Formats: sequence, structure tokens, C-alpha cells
Amino acid sequence: MDTSVREFDVVVVGGGVAGLAGALTLARARRSVLVVDEGRPRNAPARGVHGLLGSEGVSPAELLERGRAEVASYGGRVLRGRVESVERGGSGFTVVCADGTVVGARRLLVTTGVVDELPDIPGVAEHWGSGVLHCPYCHGWEVRDQPVAVVADGPVAVHAGLLWRQWTDRVTVFADPGRDLGEQGREKLAARGVTVVAEPVAAVEADDDGVSGVRTADGVVRAVRAVVVPTFTRSRSGLLADLGVPERDLRMGELVMGTHVEADAIGATPVPGVWAAGNVVVPHEQVVNAAAAGNRAGAAINADLVMEEAGAAVERAL
Repeated sequence: MDTSVREFDVVVVGGGVAGLAGALTLARARRSVLVVDEGRPRNAPARGVHGLLGSEGVSPAELLERGRAEVASYGGRVLRGRVESVERGGSGFTVVCADGTVVGARRLLVTTGVVDELPDIPGVAEHWGSGVLHCPYCHGWEVRDQPVAVVADGPVAVHAGLLWRQWTDRVTVFADPGRDLGEQGREKLAARGVTVVAEPVAAVEADDDGVSGVRTADGVVRAVRAVVVPTFTRSRSGLLADLGVPERDLRMGELVMGTHVEADAIGATPVPGVWAAGNVVVPHEQVVNAAAAGNRAGAAINADLVMEEAGAAVERAL
């Protein structure tokens, strides 16, 4: 695209599954739509996407490639780049990209997702998405019946230990001795045969086949084939914050597990004309749900535009 101003019904900021699903719905509704894709999908390190009916195991890159082609087949446009700023003006928004591209939009759909902030343990980042995991619905089948380490504390450790026990009976929770799992939590873990090691993990070990073990602070290496770590999921919500959409803490009881933005069931934010969908709203949503959220938001945006256009038509007829 050149740098001349062009008007779109909708600009979608973020080219993951939520953004592409919203764009596809809008393009099929005969709306002019532009997706600005920075190209940093959260699930890029994963070998495959799971739980997505009809596309089970497809690689994240292939899924997005298919999605971009589908959007384009209905006249939607995808621009690789980063949105630098968004300003409200008149009846819509002005979207400025880092490469100088400037476009107008009557409505915005923001699907910028989250960033997973990983524990500062050697080996975790290197194997993130392959042998270091967070979601059993995404990866549990692939490590079924294998020894799995859960590196977490407090209620998060209990929750993760019990959840991963569904896929394997060889789960060990490595918990910081300074953080209490709670009497009931320990009872539940013990009842399900989950071992608890009260020793912090110092490093994740690997061999030619991937993750091979965890080394605890006392120097002992215990053999495992997968390591489960909780992440702090920080929303990529800067543009939304600039528009007045508030960022909220994501909590598990009293624990802050991340941040997200507020949007209703159809993706509408408290700011008129601005919708949001996918992980930026619900950080732990899987691909299938993020796509559904994008679809709902796209349909809602189209309906909003339809009502606006009907009102304008009535005024012109008077």
C-alpha cells in the first residue's frame, strides 16, 4: 500500500486468528476491511494447533496463511506492519502505521493478543512451546503418560498439578518451600498420586530429543519430558489504552496472573466504535475460541454499521 490516505469501513489491528476471523466475517458482509498484521503470533513456537475442528494439528503458520488467503478472496486486505497510533477524528479513526501508511476507519477491531512473560529459569525460554508448556488442552495429548514437571507455587501449582494429572499419572509439582500449597491442596495432590518436591527449579535440562529433566537448587536432576510453567500474560493493549479502553488485572483468587482489556460478549469495548477480541480480552482462550470471538465481533461491527447507515438514510429522506 502507498502512504495516501484511504478509507475503510473497518481496520483490524492484529492478524492472528481472532483478527482474521473478524476480517473474514466483515469481508463476506461486503465491508471494506484492512488487517494490519505485525506478524508476532503468540503460538508461533508451537508445532501444531489443537482442538480446532477440521484443522486438528495444523501448524500455526499454515493456519494464518490460509486465513489471510481467505480474507483476500473476499476483497479484504492484509498489510504487514505495525500500527503506531490511532486517533479519533470526525465520525471515525485515523490509523497511522510505522511505515508511514495512513488510513481512515469507521470502526476498529483490536486483536493484538498478549505476551507471555516466562519465569526466569535457564532453559525455559529456549524450549517454550515445545517441551516447556502451559496449556494441557493444547499439548497434553502429545505428552500423555510421560513424566511431567509442574513448576509453580500456591493455588496455581495445585490447579496445574491436578489438571495435568488427567493426561499422565507421572506428574511432579516443584514448589517453592516458601509458598504454601494449602492443606486441602496437598491432600488433593496426594490423593491423585501427584508428587510434591519442595525445592525450587534452577534449570531445565535438554538432550537431542528436547526437554529431558529439571535441575533443582540442590543440584539434583530429575528426568521429565515436559515442564509446565505458569506465565504472566500481559495484554498488548497500548493502542486501546490510548483510546480510553481500561486495562484490568487478570486474577486467580488473590493472585494477579496477567492483564486484559474489558469487552462485552460481542467484543464491544466501553469506547464507542472500538471492538476487541481474542487473547487481549481473554488471555487463556484457545485458538478455536479466539476465532469465534473474532467472528462475533465482526458480525456485531457490521450490524452497528448497518444501523448507522439506516439512520443516515432516514435523515436524507426527510
